[in-house]
This record gives sequence, C-alpha cells and structure tokens, in this order.
Amino acid sequence: MKILMVSPEVAPYAKVGGLADMVAALSKALVKLGHEVRIICPKYGGWDLSRDYKAYPEPMIVNLGYGRVEFCQLWETNFEDSGVKLNLIEYNKYFARHEIYTGPWGSHADNNERFTFLSRAAMDLCYYLNWVPDVIHCNDWTTGLIPVYLNTIEWRKPLGNVASVFSIHNLMHQGIFGPEVLGFAGLPAHVLREDCLEALGNVNMMKGGIYNATKLTTVSPNYAREIQTAEYGCGLDPVIKFRASDLVGIVNGIDTDIWNPETDKLIKANFSKDDLSGKAICKKDLQELFHLEVNDSIPVMGVISRLVDQKGLDLLLNIIPWIMHEMHIQIVILGTGESFLENGFNQMAALYPGRVGVYIGYKESLAHKIEAGSDFFIMPSRFEPCGLNQLYSMQYGTLPIARATGGLVDTIAQYQEDKDEGTGFLFQHPTPEALYYTIGWACATYYDRKSAYKKLQHNAMSHECSWDKSAKHYSETYEWAVEARSKRFG
Repeated sequence: MKILMVSPEVAPYAKVGGLADMVAALSKALVKLGHEVRIICPKYGGWDLSRDYKAYPEPMIVNLGYGRVEFCQLWETNFEDSGVKLNLIEYNKYFARHEIYTGPWGSHADNNERFTFLSRAAMDLCYYLNWVPDVIHCNDWTTGLIPVYLNTIEWRKPLGNVASVFSIHNLMHQGIFGPEVLGFAGLPAHVLREDCLEALGNVNMMKGGIYNATKLTTVSPNYAREIQTAEYGCGLDPVIKFRASDLVGIVNGIDTDIWNPETDKLIKANFSKDDLSGKAICKKDLQELFHLEVNDSIPVMGVISRLVDQKGLDLLLNIIPWIMHEMHIQIVILGTGESFLENGFNQMAALYPGRVGVYIGYKESLAHKIEAGSDFFIMPSRFEPCGLNQLYSMQYGTLPIARATGGLVDTIAQYQEDKDEGTGFLFQHPTPEALYYTIGWACATYYDRKSAYKKLQHNAMSHECSWDKSAKHYSETYEWAVEARSKRFG
C-alpha cells in the first residue's frame, strides 16, 4: 500500500512534541510491514541539507486560491536509511524561521496560510511526482484541510479515490481562523457550514479534518472515549460522537532503536531487566549532573515535560516544600514553558540544594540520562492523549507516577500491593493532595517493600512498547479506510 504521511514535524529534525516521534517511528515500522511510505514536511530554518538530500531540478508548483501559483523547492532523502522517503518543501516565506508554531510573541500570525500551504503542497506533491497514494495520513489541525480538499475540488481528479486517515494527537489545538482562509486555500465557499469545518463563523481546521476524513484515529483507546465527552472534547465532542463509528484509538509505540537501555549511547552505562547494575551507575551520573547528594539509597524522581497547564506541573510545584519536609527523596526537572513554573522550580532548586535539580530548556542527551538514572518518573497531567515519557520510563526501569487520564490509563498498569503486579502508580484527581499521596505511596514502596519495587521494575521493562503492534493496527485502519472510500466514491 502507498501511504503519504503529512506532518509539520518529524523527529529528530523538526520536533516540538510527540507528534514528531510518532511520524518518524510509525513510518519506519510501516515500511517493515511492506508498505511504501513517504513523509512530507516543511523544511524549516537551520535544517542542514548538505548531505544525503537530493534537490529536484524543477520547482514544484503549489496551486492556491484566486488562481495564485507558488513555486517551492522539493528535497528528498532516504529517511535514516529506513526505506521511508522524506520529502521536504522549501518555501522561505513561510518556513525559513526556526520555530514551527510559535515565536517570541506567541503563535505565528500567518499560521493560517503556512499550514494551508502545507496541506495544498501535499496534494500537489502527488501530481509533481506522478505518485498517487492509497492513503493520506493527516496529523492534527495543521493538515485538517487535506480531507476537505479530497472531498471537494479533488474528488473528480486523480486523487479522488484516495482515502484519508486523520489522527487527533491533541484536541486542544484546533487551528481556528477567519473565513478568508478559504479563499487563500482555493476551497469553495459552501464548505463554510456546520457539517464541514465551520465554527461560529470561522474555519476550524481540526473540525474539517474530523468531519471529512475517511477514518479517524487518536493516540489511545481511553483518549478516544474521553474526547466524546464535554470535559475533554474541547467543544468538538458532538462532532466526534457523530463520527464515533469511524474512530479508533491506537496507542503510540516508541522507537526502540533510540530508547533502549541495552544499546543507548547517551547514558553512562547500559543495562537490562536481567542486569540492572548499569542503572545504579546512571543514577550516580544523574545525581552528579544535577549537583544532588550522591547516594544510591535515596529515590530520584524525574520530570521531563513542557511546563504548561496541561502537564499539571503546578501540582508538583505546590507540594515540593511539603515533600522535602516529609520524605527523603530527590527531584530532577528538565523542561521549558510558562515563566511562573520555570521561576518556581528554579526557586525550589535554590531552596533545596542537593535535593532538587532543575534545567530549564531541553537536551536530548539529558532526557536519556533522566530516564535511565531516575527511580520514578512524575506525570501529573490534567489530560494526556497518549504520552511517550511513561513508555520511555518503563523501558528504562523507571516507574511512572501519573494521573489516570488518556493514554496513561492504557499504558500503565496500577500497582496492586496484594499481588505485586503493575508497572506504576496512578491517581485519579488532579489535585496537589492526590499527587502528594501517590508520591508517598511510591516512596514507601521503594523503602519498605524493596522486593515489590524490583518486581514492578521487571514488569515495566517487560512491557511491550515497540511500534510493531501499533503499526499493524494502523495498517488495518488504512485498509478499512481504502475500502470505505471505494464504496463511497468508487
């Protein structure tokens, strides 16, 4: 099957969040199943194309509204020698900047045009290469116009039989713009209606993708259920309930070529579930890096996160003094985001030197060291469509402490004290008290039930989290979409 994967991000080159990891790893896993996969992504500023990239000699035409034609440079490479073809569109007006979505003053003012351009370029790539996919896999609002194109101006053309699968990674971000974007996109005025992409007189690109795609996926079964409720539906729950029979939740996997404690080159020592001696070396290395007391008997709790409301890190900030007074633990934090959280965690590090370590920013090598050297990993998310860090953590024998929401419910098995079963510690309510209690529970298990803690570590490291199983589910979804599209338009 021919699959075109459209995304504004692809790891490791252009990455803001888990979408980039998913696109890269899923594409490689699909090739292993025998599919032909292309990724199309913008070429942002700072992307080095000096090696292994082929520039197409003729410019690619992108057809926009009002008869406007733009020309862009198309690049291609064999993505990480995986067999996936990565096509980059170079168009400096929209993509020369380094930041994908936002700049110093918030979201880019021309995001409506930038990601309309990406959606239209995905269509025109197929014509330029004379390559018609069976499925176009769209990801979040930035690609939400593609299913609309396929159902309107493209459906009588060579792409008319192409199925679309639209993946919802985070429903909170919807891409809402004024109706003038339709003229720029070259879409007919009649799509501005409630049963297509209209929302309060504006264009909602996420809604357009949800209403018009052949089939829908999201990144965990539990999140697929949650977004059909008013609490998590972000105003689109009626639309999602309407399309519920076409929606499937598929848990993300992780790229075990990158996240594997047995082969990871970014950590101090390698280890496995059968020989954890290297993890103690990694813990010592982590304590030294963050200037903590070097003591293997003290549990280290790690955090790697965007410091934003969704992630619930304000809950942790509120209880650090309480934790430092009542529990003998250490905390390390890696992340960037809202200034009050950045400043708050820096203040905690200053108040509790040797016990709290903070790095504001992001370093891939440091993320690996935190996963490998921590004993627990804290994820108090208010909502979490899937989450990847809990999967990385379990792979490295680092037990997650997480709120029971979204994909965290699907991927973490709650610790059952009577059976020594489970892979982590879950709490229900997004309150400081619930998080404090659960950290205390984990800490008591570490100190007082060492054999149970080691059993949970072994359980976590035995958890299957590669992309192999998830890729098969996506492959089945593509087949489902192709069959449905052929019945509708064939």
